[in-house]
Amino acid sequence: MIINVFCICFKKKKNILVMVLLMIFTSFSQGTFIKGGVIDAVSLQPIQDVSITIESTKQAVYTDASGVFMFSAKVPLGEQILRISKVGYTTKRYPIIVNENETVSIFDMTLERAVSDIQELFTISLSDDELDSDTSEFDNISGLLVSSLDVFQRTAAFEFSPSFFKMRGLDSNNSTVLINGIKMNKFYNGRPQWSNWGGLNDVMRNRELSAGLSPSSYNFGGILGSVNITMRPSQVKSGGRLTYSSSNRSYTNRLMTTYSSGLQKSGWAYMLSIARRWGNEGYQDGTSYNANSFFGSVENVINEKHSLGITGIYTPSRRGKSSPNTQEVYDLKGIKYNEYWGWQQGEKRNARIKEVVEPVLMFNHYWNLNNQAALNTNIAYQFGSIGNSRLDYNGTDLINGIPEGGGANPSPAYYQKLPSYFERNFPDDLEFAYGAQKQFLKDGQINWDHLYEANSLNALKGGNAIYALYEDRVDDRQLTLNTILNWELNDHIIWNASINYRNLKSENFAQVIDLFGASSYLDIDGFATNSDDAQNDLLNPNRMVNEGDRFKYNFNFLAREINTYIQTQFRYAKVDFYIAVGVNNTQYRRDGIYKNGGFPDYSFGKGKTLTFTGFGVKGGLTYKPISKHIIDVNASYTTRPPTLQNTYSNARENNSIVPNISEEKTATVDASYILRLPFVKAKLTGYYTKIANANTISFFFADGIGGDNAVFVQEILQGIETNHLGGELGIEAQVTQTIKLKGVASVGQFTYANNPNLFLTTEANDASKQAGFIDGFKDFGKSYLKNYKLAAGPHRAYSIGFEYRDPEYWWFGATANMFTNTYIDVSPLTRSLNFTTDFDGNPFNDYDEDLAAELLKQEQFDDYMVINLVGGKSWKVGNKYIGFFASVNNILDKVYKTGGFEQGRNANYRQLRDDNALETPVFDSKYWYGRGTTYFMNLYVRF
Repeated sequence: MIINVFCICFKKKKNILVMVLLMIFTSFSQGTFIKGGVIDAVSLQPIQDVSITIESTKQAVYTDASGVFMFSAKVPLGEQILRISKVGYTTKRYPIIVNENETVSIFDMTLERAVSDIQELFTISLSDDELDSDTSEFDNISGLLVSSLDVFQRTAAFEFSPSFFKMRGLDSNNSTVLINGIKMNKFYNGRPQWSNWGGLNDVMRNRELSAGLSPSSYNFGGILGSVNITMRPSQVKSGGRLTYSSSNRSYTNRLMTTYSSGLQKSGWAYMLSIARRWGNEGYQDGTSYNANSFFGSVENVINEKHSLGITGIYTPSRRGKSSPNTQEVYDLKGIKYNEYWGWQQGEKRNARIKEVVEPVLMFNHYWNLNNQAALNTNIAYQFGSIGNSRLDYNGTDLINGIPEGGGANPSPAYYQKLPSYFERNFPDDLEFAYGAQKQFLKDGQINWDHLYEANSLNALKGGNAIYALYEDRVDDRQLTLNTILNWELNDHIIWNASINYRNLKSENFAQVIDLFGASSYLDIDGFATNSDDAQNDLLNPNRMVNEGDRFKYNFNFLAREINTYIQTQFRYAKVDFYIAVGVNNTQYRRDGIYKNGGFPDYSFGKGKTLTFTGFGVKGGLTYKPISKHIIDVNASYTTRPPTLQNTYSNARENNSIVPNISEEKTATVDASYILRLPFVKAKLTGYYTKIANANTISFFFADGIGGDNAVFVQEILQGIETNHLGGELGIEAQVTQTIKLKGVASVGQFTYANNPNLFLTTEANDASKQAGFIDGFKDFGKSYLKNYKLAAGPHRAYSIGFEYRDPEYWWFGATANMFTNTYIDVSPLTRSLNFTTDFDGNPFNDYDEDLAAELLKQEQFDDYMVINLVGGKSWKVGNKYIGFFASVNNILDKVYKTGGFEQGRNANYRQLRDDNALETPVFDSKYWYGRGTTYFMNLYVRF
C-alpha cells in the first residue's frame, strides 16, 4: 500500500510534502517506540503535563491534553523503568520491557493525588526518631526503603520499623546513603547519621533506590542496597509548600516551608527549605526535642552540557534520650518510664542529651559529555560536632596525695535503690524493700537539687565538684571528593564507574558542661589506687578544670579512604545481566593528646597506621520469558574494613588495637520470582548471607571475673560469623478502582555460626591483676555462641492491609502486623569458660549442667500484633492544593518488647544462679518496649 502511494505521488509530481511525511511515517513504523497515556486513578480523566522519564537515560517527555505521550528517538532496549511525576500527584515508577523494532503501548497508567502523603507520614516519623537513635536497638534501613517500588520494602519501612525490624537481620551499615552522589555513611560505625538532614522532607523526594544487590549508577553499594537523594533545584518544578504537623511520638509540633524557583530562562534555579520541630517530651517521659533545619541550593545550567550547583545543609538538633530498664522498673513505673530526667525549677531536665550540629557544604558539577555519557564530579565538606551528655559522680579531692571523695550514683533506677536489692540483702526485714518501693513510686527521677547541694557543701570545706554534667564529644572534619561516570555504549550496554576519596579528622574528648555550682573539678580517675595511675593526663597532673574545658580523655582519629568501582549492565529483550567490581583502601590512626596514667607507654602521640584493603564483586541476571513473569538472581562476595568503632579496644585511654584485626567478609545470594499482572503484583524472594570475621566491642561493669572479682571492662568479641537465611513475600492487588489489598511476609533465621574469640581489657591495676589480667588484658578463649539467635528485631513479620481511595479525593487504610521470634541480646562473657571457672582456675565444685543450661537459655519475647490506621483528604483550590492526613499506630495499645540485652554483671555461674533464684533478680536483663497508641497529624498547603 505504501509503495502504491509513492507511485501516485511520483506520477502526479505535485505533493512532495506528502511523500516526505509518509517516508517519515514508514521509518517510524519500523523503529522502536514507547507510547502510552496517564489518567487520574479515581476520576479516570486524562492528565496533562505529566513528566515521563526513562530512568536509565534521563530522556523525558510530557503528556498532551489527552494525557498521551511518545518516545521515538534512541529508545533503550531491555527492562526499563518509566518515572511518572506531576505536582500534586504521587510519583510512580512503571517497569516495562522494550524489544527492538517493537512498540511498547501502555495506556493504563494511573496517578493518584496526594499519595505521597503516606510516604511522608512515615518518613517524618522514622527520620525524627528511630533513624536518629544512636543505639543499635533502633537501627534499621527504613530511610533507604521509603522510595522503593516494591510493596515488601515499603511495608518494611512503614509498618515494621516501629518494632525495630531489620531487613534480613542486617545492620544498616550494610546499606549506603548518598546525597547528590556523595556518600554520607560515617567512618565511625558505617551508618548514615540521619539527623544530618532531618526535617528536610520536601527536598528529599527525588530518590533513586537500588534495592539489595541490584546495580546502582553511583556506587558499588551495600548488600542491603543504596539510595541517592538528588537535591538539584533544576529538577524541581516551581512552587512552594507550607506544612504544620502534630504528634506524640518524638516531637509535638513541626513547621516547615519550602520553595523552589524551577529552572528559569536564565539557566538559574534555587531551592530553599526551613523547618522547626520541637516538644517538651514525646511518648517517653522527659524526652525533650528541639531541632531546626535549613537548606539552600543554587544551580546554574550553563548550557546543554554543563551545570554547576552549590548546596548547604544545616540541621542542629537536641533531643533527650530514654533509658532501657529492667522488668522490675517497668512493673513499678510503666513503659513510659525514663530514668534520665528529673524536675528542676518546675521543668523536666534530661541528663542524657544528644546534640548534633554537623553542617554540610556541597559543590556539584554535571557534565553531559554527549548524548550517551555523563560525568558528575562532587566535592563535599562536613564539619561540626556530636555530643552525648551524662552525669559524673566521681569528683574527688586530693588528701595527702590520694584521691578521696566521690558521690552516690544519682541514677534513680540504680540497683541499690530498688526493692530487689533490699529483698536480697535483707530477706528477713522487708520493711527496707517496702521503703525503697514507696520512694521509687513517689519520685523515681534524678534529684537535681541534691547535686547542687552536695557540691555546695563540699565547696564550703574547700573541696572540688563531686557531681558534674559533661558530654562525650566527637568533632569531625571530613572532605569528600568523587567522580561518577555513566556511559550508554549502545542500546544494550551501560557502563558505570566512580572513584571516591574521603579524609577524616575526628577529635574525641569529654567536655565539662555544668559543675552544679562548684568552681572546679579535679581531672583524675577516682578509682585508681596510686597517684600516677589516677592521672587522666600525666603531662598535666592533678589538673583542675572548669565548665567548657576538656578532660578525662582527648584523642584524634585520622581516617582516609580511596575506593573505586566499575560496573557493566547488559539489557536485552529476554534477559538483563550485570557485573560490578569494587576496590577500596582504608587507613586508620589514633593520635593520643593525653598521656593516660593507666597506659603511659601507649596512650600518647601517634599510634600505628592501620591499612585495610577490601574488594567486592557482584553480579545478577534477570530472565524475562514474558513481561508478566520474571526471574531475578543476584550474588556477591565482599571484604570491607572494620569500622573505627570496632578497631580500637579502648580508644579513649590508649592505642590498643583489637587482636588479629582484619577485613570483614560477606557472601550473599538471593533469587526472586516476580509476577506482574494488570491488577496483581507479587514478588517472592529467598536469600542467604554469610558474614565472617566481624568484631564488636562493648563496655560494662562485671562481677565474677576470675572468681569473685568485679572489674569495669571492655569486651571484645572477635572473629564473629553469622548466618542470615530467609524468605520474603510481597503481594498487592487492585481489586477495584478504589480498593487495594496487600500482604507481606518476612520469615528469617539469623544465628551465630561459630564460637568467636573473647578478650577483655581494663585498667592495669591491682584489682585487674587479681582477676588474672596481664597489663590490663585477658584472653578468655572462645565464647560459645554458635546457634544462638541474633538480636535483630523480629525474625518473622507479617502484614495484611487494605487501602480505599474515594473519587472525592479522600482515602483510608488499615494494616494488621504480626511479629514473632524476637530474641534478647545474649552476654558473650557468660558463654565463656569464665562462667564455669572459680578463682583458682578450676571448675566450680557445685556446677550443675542442667541448671546452667536453663540459666543460659536465650529469652524469646512474646509474639504480638499491632494495628495501624491512616487516612487523609486533599482539595484543589484554584492552583493550590490543601491536604490533611493522620495516622494512629498501635490503635489497640498493645504492650510489647522490641528488644533488650542481658546485663554482663553476673559473669559466672554462681553469680547468675544466685541472682536468678531471687523472686526479682537484682541484675535482670534490660528491655526496650514499643510505644502504645500514638498519632501523627499533618496539614499542608502546596502552591
